[in-house]
Amino acid sequence: MPAVIVDCAIYRDGHRTDGPADFSDALDQARAVGDAFLWIGLHEPTEHEFSLVSSEFGLHPLAVEDALTAHQRPKLEVYDDSLFVVLKPVEYAPESDEVTTGELMVFIGDSFVVTVRHGEGAPLAAVRRRLEAEPEVLAHGPTAVLYAVGDAIVDHYIDVAAELQVDLEELEAEVFAPDGPARSSASGTPTAARIYDFKRQVLEFRRASGPLAAPMTRLAGAGVPFVQERSRPFFRDVNDHLTHANEQVESLDRLLSDILSAHLAQMGVRQNDDMRKISAWAAMAAVPTMVAGIYGMNFRHMPELTYVWAYPAVLVFMALVVFGLHRMFKHRGWL
Repeated sequence: MPAVIVDCAIYRDGHRTDGPADFSDALDQARAVGDAFLWIGLHEPTEHEFSLVSSEFGLHPLAVEDALTAHQRPKLEVYDDSLFVVLKPVEYAPESDEVTTGELMVFIGDSFVVTVRHGEGAPLAAVRRRLEAEPEVLAHGPTAVLYAVGDAIVDHYIDVAAELQVDLEELEAEVFAPDGPARSSASGTPTAARIYDFKRQVLEFRRASGPLAAPMTRLAGAGVPFVQERSRPFFRDVNDHLTHANEQVESLDRLLSDILSAHLAQMGVRQNDDMRKISAWAAMAAVPTMVAGIYGMNFRHMPELTYVWAYPAVLVFMALVVFGLHRMFKHRGWL
């Protein structure tokens, strides 16, 4: 268990206090005090390791199964002895243009908070340090932990959305460059493939932030067990930030669809231009081909054999016709 337990502490009146090393004894002590609670943080526990915690804290078997399995949608479940919340933190790597999501499960019950983290994206260490530096917030008990965790994750959603917006503007500038859209980026990846990949990253983001709206709305309302009524304004603030983040994600997705449509339209226009150029050159080549074809037929009286200047005249005629066609196609923008 020491490798699984990231941190375990008792908090009383917003301050961290020394307690028993065994979390079972620590929970009994927190409940005996009355105004204290135990916060235990776990990182990717196995079924056997988590069974020790779940049996001690009385966690519901369905919630335990979700916490162990991971790959859950953000949600809020209310059980008899605890409140179970699933959050999905998001990380973005600009150098690889990749969005990755982790999972964070929060159990809240009588005088305890249990957090289970999967992946590396959850900012729990920073949240714990911030709360310990603000005892007036931490004094609100387990509800303060749930609020601080949700607020940190949602605020990071907004930061990731801003980074995606910067990269999207660069991609947009590439597609709408004055010299026309490049067939591929500097890395050799086709522009259309980059747009599709960007849409997949935005979709991954939406899977994390979109479903969280319903749980946050419930937490901001009344009647949720183990959540203090006076904390509702704080959860409303988190819900407002989440709405802003979801609007940014929706805007990114719509703009990506528009950029993709514009890119495909530009590719079609460029192909039409290529076809017009090919048609123009074919038309110019057809005239001398036609004249030369006539002279290749077996006539008795051919101009070259009868008139001295006929052959140069025919060459000049073909050159003038080709030059005239070139000027006409150039004027019409085909060349």
